[in-house]
Amino acid sequence: MDIVLQGLSHLINLKVILVIMLSAIYGLFVGAIPGLTATMAAALLIPFTFFMDPVPALVSIVTMSAMAIFAGDIPAALVRIPGTPSSAAYTQDSFELTKQGKGELVLGVDVVFSAIGGLMGAVILMTSAPLLAEIAFKFTTFEYFWLAALGLSATVMVSRGSQIKGALSLILGLFLSTIGIDITLGYPRFTFGSVELLSGVNFIPAMIGLFGVSEVIRSVMQGELAYPIARVRAEKIFSGIFKMFKRYKVNVLRSGLLGTFIGILPGAGADIAAWIAYAVSKRCSKEPEKYGAGSIEAIVDSGTANNACLAGDWVPALVFGIPGDSITAIVIGVLFMKGLRPGPMIFETQPDIVYAVYLSFILANLLMIPFGYLAIKSSSQMLRVPRNILMPGILMFCMVGSFAINNSTFDVGMMMVMGVIGYFLEANGFPIAPVVLGIVLGPIVEKNFMMSMIKTDWDVTQFFTRPVSAILCVMTIFVWFFPVFAAILERAKKRG
Repeated sequence: MDIVLQGLSHLINLKVILVIMLSAIYGLFVGAIPGLTATMAAALLIPFTFFMDPVPALVSIVTMSAMAIFAGDIPAALVRIPGTPSSAAYTQDSFELTKQGKGELVLGVDVVFSAIGGLMGAVILMTSAPLLAEIAFKFTTFEYFWLAALGLSATVMVSRGSQIKGALSLILGLFLSTIGIDITLGYPRFTFGSVELLSGVNFIPAMIGLFGVSEVIRSVMQGELAYPIARVRAEKIFSGIFKMFKRYKVNVLRSGLLGTFIGILPGAGADIAAWIAYAVSKRCSKEPEKYGAGSIEAIVDSGTANNACLAGDWVPALVFGIPGDSITAIVIGVLFMKGLRPGPMIFETQPDIVYAVYLSFILANLLMIPFGYLAIKSSSQMLRVPRNILMPGILMFCMVGSFAINNSTFDVGMMMVMGVIGYFLEANGFPIAPVVLGIVLGPIVEKNFMMSMIKTDWDVTQFFTRPVSAILCVMTIFVWFFPVFAAILERAKKRG
């Protein structure tokens, strides 16, 4: 209880409250603009976190991401364009219901069930993370190697679209992680004589380029867009919500647990959680024919899951130092920047900061309902922001954020290069998230593998004979061969 009160004392501070309010507005604005992602918004927050203490910096990312994931539902319902990828699963259902005159119900369900899912994820985070931290204290380099390998494998398996393209994106990220000084021999790799590359590819400029600059390029190539906005009466969005909760309470519990579990898997994110929850919901529904033609049940399930996933993503990030998604990859960078090392020791050395993060999840999701109401009320204005004003502003923040890390123009150039790479990858159907996670997890895999080999005199049997290591090994191999098993079962069903 003392630690909880210490965490609460970090939040009951005028400066922190102001940061929460501004982050909420920022997240709602970014989420409501079609095409701008929560990950890009988190990357653009980095330069502002330089001037914050650890708690406000982390709380700003928590609040912003929760609000952005919900706000992506607003343009999905009004103009059939998801504001963020996590809203794509149920965009068609949202828009069809809006055309039927049920836009108020759709947006009411979006905001309330997003908040409920976020609160469920926060409770599971508070209870599971400390227990997992106790287990993580017993991990050695062998277990961390397999855990990082499992994260890389899961990243490919849950990638939207072609898994082959997801694997190729991951390989690109792993290659970029090898640039710089060899962590074992101290020899330069792939630096081509550049002094700046001796320290490797800086993660933050790469992240800003992949998600920020690529979006600017994509928007410029598309030209300015105008949206025929559907009208809704914000004052009626909460009517009938209690009836919906009573009807779909089992769906809420199932999707909240499913979304949090998917979040705990390294590499999965809110968009994956939404799609899986949508598929499970359709299979379990008594009215599957409504899915895609206007199903409120689909919106309840997917909206609950994608917000519950956000808290789940923080579990591997805090406990093992392995990102649950691209947003928590940024969080790990912020933690290191503030002198905090993610992993089980953070629960011993900085428990007050950890509990401040827990409580900020609860606070952000409670604030989502009043802030969400205001966002829905002003949605038509947010959707009318001219792109020729928005995109230059985003590019300016990208450049400032990349330069401010090391005061280096080289990092700005790196950001631009990664932005062009990110644009061409997405234009050809290659997901960006595996590139980011490859850059983050690559050094973890290499470092733990080499340390394990050196201390056992190159005895590889230790990777398979230690109990926890063996379990993680089996899980990783299962993920590798799961697509093969699925294809065999599908072929057997067709023959049957």
